[in-house]
Amino acid sequence: MKVEESLYYNKLFDSYGKLLSKGQQEIMSAYLIDDLTVSEIAQNMLISRQAVLDSIRKAEIKLEKLESELEFVKKIEKLEEEIERLKNKIN
Repeated sequence: MKVEESLYYNKLFDSYGKLLSKGQQEIMSAYLIDDLTVSEIAQNMLISRQAVLDSIRKAEIKLEKLESELEFVKKIEKLEEEIERLKNKIN
């Protein structure tokens, strides 16, 4: 996963992670926050690599769907840009 993509999914997970199933939350947390590989997650959770990959993909789809409907992360990013613009204007 590229750095930009990882940052994007981390933002989505921070914003919408609680809306995922418990299992998806565990896997995404291990994948995004703990930076574990698919193999490491599978071994730790005693499930197949394919089950981990399926869970990650389904979670990513759900996170993307939530963002497309709610645009919470997009709004936060716009606010952060505006704050930065105002800080620069003050200085």
